[in-house]
Amino acid sequence: MRRRDFIRTGTLAGLVAGGGGIGGVADPLAAIVGGPGRAAADGRVRLSSNENPLGISPAAKDALVEAVVLANRYPADQHRALVSRLASAHEVADSQIVLGTGSAEVLQMAVQAYAAPRARLVMAEPTYEAVTNYQRTEAYDLVRVPLTPGYEHDLDRMREAAESSGRPALVYLCNPNNPTATITSSAAIDAWIADAPEHVFFLSDEAYIEYVEDERMWSSLPWIGKKRNVLVVRTFSKIYGLAGLRIGYGIAHPDTAARLSDFASRNNINQLAIAAAGASFGDETLMEKSRAANSESREMVEATLDELGLERLPTQANFLMHRINGDLATYRGRMAEAGFLVGRDFPPMLDWNRLSFGLPGDMGRFCDTLRGFRGKGWI
Repeated sequence: MRRRDFIRTGTLAGLVAGGGGIGGVADPLAAIVGGPGRAAADGRVRLSSNENPLGISPAAKDALVEAVVLANRYPADQHRALVSRLASAHEVADSQIVLGTGSAEVLQMAVQAYAAPRARLVMAEPTYEAVTNYQRTEAYDLVRVPLTPGYEHDLDRMREAAESSGRPALVYLCNPNNPTATITSSAAIDAWIADAPEHVFFLSDEAYIEYVEDERMWSSLPWIGKKRNVLVVRTFSKIYGLAGLRIGYGIAHPDTAARLSDFASRNNINQLAIAAAGASFGDETLMEKSRAANSESREMVEATLDELGLERLPTQANFLMHRINGDLATYRGRMAEAGFLVGRDFPPMLDWNRLSFGLPGDMGRFCDTLRGFRGKGWI
C-alpha cells in the first residue's frame, strides 16, 4: 500500500471516523490538499497579497501527502536534499544555498548579518517593507531613495548614499520592485556591482523574476561566483504558489552563505514545505499555467483601467499599481463590501492601489465592479 493510500484509509480516516469528514468533507485528504484557496474566510476574493490564485500543483499535493508520515522527524536529511537540488539547478555548490521560511527570513538573515554601528541600509521608496521592519532593531542608518520618474531604482543616488561615507552599506534591490511591479535595468545594476567597493553589500530580491518578460532585466546570479558582496534571494511563494508553506532561499558565495546561516533558526524549514518545494521546483507546466492565467488577468485589468482613464504602471509581476480618484481607505472599504480585498498603503503613493491578479473569472467581476464605481462617481 502506498503512503498516500495508507493516509486516506488509516491515520487520517481515523481522525474523522464516525463523522462526515473534516469540515463536512467526506474525504479527509481533500480537506487538507483541496482546491485553490482563492477567497478569504468570509468569501471575499483576495487580490491583496500577490499570491498565486491557482493553488499548488498536483505534484505538490501528492508530495504533501507523502511527507505527512515524516512530521515526527526533524527535517535535516530532507533539508540537505533540497539544498543539493537547488544548488545543482543553479550550478553552484551546496555551500552556496541558504534556505529560509520564505524569502523574508533570508532577507532578515542578511539585515542581521551585515548590521554594524553606523552602517547604512540603502533602499528605494516605495519598496517591499520587510527589510525596513528587520532594520528597526539594528544599528543601521536608514537611507530611503525615491524611485525615478520612470519608477526605477535611482541607482545614482543609491550609489552616492552607499559609498560616500566609506562605512559598510547594505543595498536592497527588489527587482521587479514591490509594490510598483516595475523593473530596473539589470545592465545598470551590473555596472554598479562591477565597480562597487567590498564594503557595499547587494541584497538582490528576485521574488517575481519568473514573471518577467522584459529583456532589460535578468538575474544577478552570475555575480555569485565572483563577488562575496552579492546575495540573490528567491521564493517559492509566488509562481509556485507555496506562500502559506513559507519557503525561500538565498544564493551567495560560500563565505557569505556561511555568515547568513549563523542567523537562521535551527530546523527552520518544515517537512511539508520541503516536500512541496521539491515537487514544485522546475515544474514547467505549473509555471506556464501560472504565467498564462496571470497574463489573461493582467490584460483584462489593463484594458479596463485604460477604458476608465485610470493611470497604471507597466507590470513585470503578478500585480500592478494603478491610480484611484478619492481616498484610498474609502476605496478599499468599498471594494471589501463588494467582495474584493485589494492592496494596503504604500507611502508616498497614497493615491495609488496595488492590485494582485486573481483568476480570470474573478478579475472579470473585479473589472465590472470598477466600472460600477465609476458610474457612482467613486473613482
